[in-house]
Amino acid sequence: MVAKTSPTPTATVVPLALPRGVRILGLDPGLRHTGWGIIEAEGNTLRYIASGVIEPNVDLSLAARLEILFTGVQKIVALHTPHECAIEDTFVNKNPTSTLKLGHARAAAMLGPATAGLAVAEYKPNLVKKSVVGAGHADKTQVAAMMRILLPGSNAVADAADALAVAVCHAHHRNSPLLAMSRAR
Repeated sequence: MVAKTSPTPTATVVPLALPRGVRILGLDPGLRHTGWGIIEAEGNTLRYIASGVIEPNVDLSLAARLEILFTGVQKIVALHTPHECAIEDTFVNKNPTSTLKLGHARAAAMLGPATAGLAVAEYKPNLVKKSVVGAGHADKTQVAAMMRILLPGSNAVADAADALAVAVCHAHHRNSPLLAMSRAR
C-alpha cells in the first residue's frame, strides 16, 4: 500500500522476518512529490518492504519545502535502515527554472541518506525504465504495473512506483563495473 507523506513520512509496511538481503532505498525526487520505495534484494529475489510519497505544501517557501524533503528522507532512512540508496538522475527539461528546482529537490533528497553514511547511486531515467519495463521511454502506468508484478504486495502508483523502479534498477546494476567507475569520480 502506498502511503502519502505530508510532511512526515508514514507508510504501510509489509511484516517481515529479519532482513536477509540488501535493503535498498529508491528515490524519485521532485519538489511537489518525492517518491520513495524500499525493497530487499537477495540474489535475484526482490521483496517489497514499503513505499510512499513526501508531499510538501506548495504554498511554503522553497527553503521550507526542501527542508521537508530532507527531513522526510532522513526519517525514512532511520525507520527502514537501508544498506544502499539510489536516486533518479536529473533529466534536462525545456524550462531551465524547472530543471533547477528539480536539482534542488534532488540535492535535498540525496542529503538524507548521505548524512546517514550511505552512498547514493545515480541512474538515468531511461536506464531505470529499461531495467524494469524493457523500454527506456515507458510511461508511469507501465512502470507501476511492472512494480506490482515484480514486487508482490506493492500497490504503488506514480512517484512511489518510480522510486521502487529506481531501487529495482539499483538491485540489478549495483555490482556493475560502470557504477563502480562512476562512484570513483
